Amino acid sequence: MTTDEAASPPRKLVRRLNLFDATMIVMGGIIGAGIFVNPAEVARHVEAPALVVGAWLIGGAIAMVGALVYAELAARRPETGGQYAYLRDAWGPLPAFLYGWSLLLVIQSGGMAAVAITFARYANILTGLTLPDGLVASAALALLTAINCLGVRTGSNVQSLLMLLKIGAIALLVLAGWLIAPAFAAPASPAAAPAAGGGGAIGLFAALTPVMFAYGGWQTSSFIAGEMRDPERDLSRGLLLGVAGVVLLYAAVAFVCVRVLGVAGLASSETPASAVMRAALGEHGATLIALGIAISALGFLSQGMLTTPRVYFAMAEDRLFFRRVGQVSPRTHAPIFAILLQGAAAIAIALSGTYGQILAYVVSVDFLWFGLTGAALFVFRHRRPSSGGFRVPLHPLSTGLFVAACFLIVVATVWHAPANSAVGFLILLAGVPVCLMWLRRRQRDGQA
Repeated sequence: MTTDEAASPPRKLVRRLNLFDATMIVMGGIIGAGIFVNPAEVARHVEAPALVVGAWLIGGAIAMVGALVYAELAARRPETGGQYAYLRDAWGPLPAFLYGWSLLLVIQSGGMAAVAITFARYANILTGLTLPDGLVASAALALLTAINCLGVRTGSNVQSLLMLLKIGAIALLVLAGWLIAPAFAAPASPAAAPAAGGGGAIGLFAALTPVMFAYGGWQTSSFIAGEMRDPERDLSRGLLLGVAGVVLLYAAVAFVCVRVLGVAGLASSETPASAVMRAALGEHGATLIALGIAISALGFLSQGMLTTPRVYFAMAEDRLFFRRVGQVSPRTHAPIFAILLQGAAAIAIALSGTYGQILAYVVSVDFLWFGLTGAALFVFRHRRPSSGGFRVPLHPLSTGLFVAACFLIVVATVWHAPANSAVGFLILLAGVPVCLMWLRRRQRDGQA
């Protein structure tokens, strides 16, 4: 150790988050702007109203099983980096590094850039301005980057506030659709019928794809386990409470969309939430839900900026990334360089205009990591069968079903979009020589 390293303050995150924070972070990682649009995607694949709502309940059940798996993983490995730590301890440093690599270059940064652009478009509509979307998106990302550099408590408070506003926007949509808007009565014209048709099992399976993507994101809450006061207890409970809350909200939104618009009308709508609010409250309702969508997008960005940099911090702690990324501010106890890295990557993609293409590469890679993380529980159970913390009910059946569902989504995505999937896997494989370089450097420095 050098004199400078010995004199520098220790790299230490502080435990300041509780159960409420964990629950809001779980819900914030799942709920973005998609729920205001995705019910229409589901309606294009199924024809019966019960199946439109049922698809969200089935997807919610799968998400709940996933949350149960992650809850036990969190209880067994309450470490900073969460999913990164699970992959590292179960499968080794290479898969863990590739997970962080794909987060930085594709999954998280690309997703944040896309949501930031969504926020920018609605912000321009609400304010009447015509500023470039990339500029507004970058400003929002820069502001959230600065806020999270002030510390995990400040970042979490902002995230919780935005999450409560999100819940308020969804509750307003549900209440307006149920109590004020007239129920769908007139039959839809043939031109408005669901494009994908088919209904039945095939249609329902296709409908689950946008549903499962809308439910994704609970895993990011595990990244901040190292900053929770009691991660073994609160993170597992937060996962279950948060996912259950999202299932309730999503099913309610799907129900009121079907009630007000009908299946065919829902399928033909590009902005179903706006259509419901317009039917209930006129143009004022459409403006209110536009504000809700903008807040929801901002809340998703806030959650991503709060949680994901902890993965890069953990990589740096393992000497698999630049050491500076593992430094913690002695004043705010935040991994400032890791946060700046995430902000810069998302801003660069937002300004480049390539976020749409990058998102097309995400699907197969993202669910590959879900499957491998779920399978890690088998490894940990084999190494230590007994555990005093939370345990997944009906394991190994429930865990096996979750892992199988994840890999089935990967196979289906590769089958339907082989070119985009290939690009995603090429980006992933490009990280292999980079990881090997870091491993050689770590060995040379005596850190192995």
